[in-house]
Amino acid sequence: MANTLKFGNGQWATGNGTALAYNDENSNFKPLPFDFTRASSGTVVNQSGLIETVGSGIPRIDFEGNTKGALLLEPSRTNLVIYSEDFSQWNKSSAAITITPNYSVSPNGLQNSSRVQFTSSNQHINISTSLGTGVTSTGSVYIKGTAGETIEFDTGGVGALRTLTADWQRIEVTSTSLSSLLLINTFGGATARDIQIWGAQVEQASYPTSYIPTSGSAVTRVVDSCYQTPPSGVIGQTEGTFLLEFERKDGDYGQPIWLSDGSYQNYTYFVVGNTDTRFVGKVPSGVEWNIIIPALSKGVHKIAGAYKQNDIVFYVDGVKKGEDTSANIPPCNLLGLGYENGTIYNNSDPYNQVKIYNTRLSNSELAALTQV
Repeated sequence: MANTLKFGNGQWATGNGTALAYNDENSNFKPLPFDFTRASSGTVVNQSGLIETVGSGIPRIDFEGNTKGALLLEPSRTNLVIYSEDFSQWNKSSAAITITPNYSVSPNGLQNSSRVQFTSSNQHINISTSLGTGVTSTGSVYIKGTAGETIEFDTGGVGALRTLTADWQRIEVTSTSLSSLLLINTFGGATARDIQIWGAQVEQASYPTSYIPTSGSAVTRVVDSCYQTPPSGVIGQTEGTFLLEFERKDGDYGQPIWLSDGSYQNYTYFVVGNTDTRFVGKVPSGVEWNIIIPALSKGVHKIAGAYKQNDIVFYVDGVKKGEDTSANIPPCNLLGLGYENGTIYNNSDPYNQVKIYNTRLSNSELAALTQV
C-alpha cells in the first residue's frame, strides 16, 4: 500500500497558520504543511483534560475523550451569554440564593468556578440573551454537585432534570426559543441545593461547540479552515484511496474531505449529514458516481473511498456500502479538510486521522483499514 500522506493518528505538529502531515512513501518522512486559518482564538481540551485557549491562527488538537487527539474544525459560533463565568452578574429569583465566586478549581484549571446555594424548590438563577422568538438555540454549562442529586437546566422555555456527579460535566439543552432566558433552577422536583458552575454558553444552533468565554459582551469564535496543495504524486490522478477516521457528533451538513483541481469541474469528496452520508465524484460532463447511505450514528467512524476507472467503492466501519463500475476519474491536486475551493464546510466532527493513498486499495485492505 502506497500511503502517500498521513495526518493525525496521534502524530500532530501545529504552528501559526499551519498543521503538518507526513509523506511516508518508501519510509521517507517529509513535512507536508496544511494552510490553516482561524481569525480568532478558540478553546480546546488539552492532554491534561483542561480547557485551554489557543491563539488566533493556531490549529486546535482536541483530547476530549481521545488520548491520541483530534483536529478540531468548527463553524463560526457566538456565545450569547455575556457573562459566561461571572455568575454574580446573573439574576436571582430570591435573595436567599447565595453565589460565591472563585470558589474552587474550574474545568480550565483555575480557581474561578462559582458556588450556588439554593434554599428551597422553585428557585433559579438566570441571564437573558439576544435570541428572538422561534430561534433554535443550544445552551450548555459546566456543572458539578453531589452524586445522584438533580438540577434543572432550561433555555428557551425548554428544560430537563439532569443528574449531577461529584465531577465536572457539561450539560446541554436544545430548544426552539420561547424566551431569551438561560436558567439553572430547582424546578420540577430537582433535589440539588449546593452546586458549582462555570462556562455558560448559548449558541444559535442545534448542537453545542467548544466553549467560548465572555465577559460583558457576546463573543464570536471564527470558523476554522485547513487545506493543502500536495506535491505531485501524493494524490493519485487515475486511481487512489482516501480514508477518514472521525467522531460523529451532533453536527450539521459537512464535507470533511474534498479533493479537486481548484474548480467546481473536477472533484471527489465525502458528505456527512444528518440525513445521509455520501461518496461523490464529478467531472465537467456531470456526476460520475454518487454512493449514498443513511446518516451515521454518533461515535467514532472510519470511512474510505477508493477510485479507479470504472472501479469505485465506498467502505464504512469495515463494510462495503456501495460501488460503481462505470465512472471516469476527475483530476485533483487540492486537498481540503472541511474546505471546498475557498468555501468552508465544518460540522464539529473532530478529525482523528486522514490518510491518502495514490493507488486503489483492494477491498480486503479497505475492510481492514476501516475496522473500528
